[in-house]
Amino acid sequence: MSKLDEIYRLHRLLDGRRTGLPRAALIAEHGFSRSTLTRLIADLRDRLGAPLIHDSERGGYRYDTADGSHALPGLWFTPAELQALVTLKYLLANLEPGLLDDHLRPLQTRIDKLLDSNHLGAGEAAQRIRILAAAARQKNLRHFQTIAGAVLQRRRLKIDYYNRERDEIGTREISPQRLAHYRDNWYLDAWCHDKKGLRIFAVECIRAAIPLEKAAKNIAESTLNRELASAYGIFAGQPVATAVLRFTPKRARWVADEIWHPQQQSRWLEDGRYELAVPYSDDRELLMDILKYGAEVEVVAPEALREAVKNQLDVAAGQYRQGKAAGSGFGPGH
Repeated sequence: MSKLDEIYRLHRLLDGRRTGLPRAALIAEHGFSRSTLTRLIADLRDRLGAPLIHDSERGGYRYDTADGSHALPGLWFTPAELQALVTLKYLLANLEPGLLDDHLRPLQTRIDKLLDSNHLGAGEAAQRIRILAAAARQKNLRHFQTIAGAVLQRRRLKIDYYNRERDEIGTREISPQRLAHYRDNWYLDAWCHDKKGLRIFAVECIRAAIPLEKAAKNIAESTLNRELASAYGIFAGQPVATAVLRFTPKRARWVADEIWHPQQQSRWLEDGRYELAVPYSDDRELLMDILKYGAEVEVVAPEALREAVKNQLDVAAGQYRQGKAAGSGFGPGH
């Protein structure tokens, strides 16, 4: 527990009490050590200006106010709250310039003021906490405002959508359901009226978005979660198989603390390896995540996924077995 959490905990015990709290009770019943309690009392009194007194007639420590209540000054955040605040600032700052400006500028201003407060290091939080966009793609979000408006106003859209896999653009009529920010990229969950089903669209691949005067078809959140969020990663569909992965004892020290899927199952093997089972509907994203661990992971099941990983590794190894015969085209003289 952080120092801030401890201050809050002591404050909550004292706030609003008309009788005092004995030091012995704070130590024995509430788990404060003697040294920690002494430090927290000093912090409340000296650094935060709390009217904290020891009143022997009323039985111990209390706030010296009419009703025993006291509001801590300034703005205080737990580590989780601070992370959420900085993350929100990052998301707002990385929308394309001009997107939702009229709506979000006041929120951006308020967040900046919060992060600039003295209790958050007078602006240090924004500079001292980094959020790295490791897999973010080049953004083309000029239609984000139109899409977000359709999501919130429950209107249909006519979109031109670029399919990277087929390298072609098609026109769809969709009922937007919700926006998702996943691995530093924006996605739109929507009902496709042309395909008569739920689909996930990468927002940067939407080349045109025209609002329609038709109400959007509403899909229950439980259905959205079942159809779009029950399998591994961003690919839609209910799970068709469960991947069973075994990590080396060394790599297990990292992977054992990771959440790959809400319904994952795991266990430690006697030889120190870590076994992870995750449901999936489409193996494309799962394949990329498996391959980045190289020789430190083995696919145990299903056989089709095991074979797919083996084939990818064989192709990769083949490129290196060819040596430098073809030359790289780079280096001295190029």
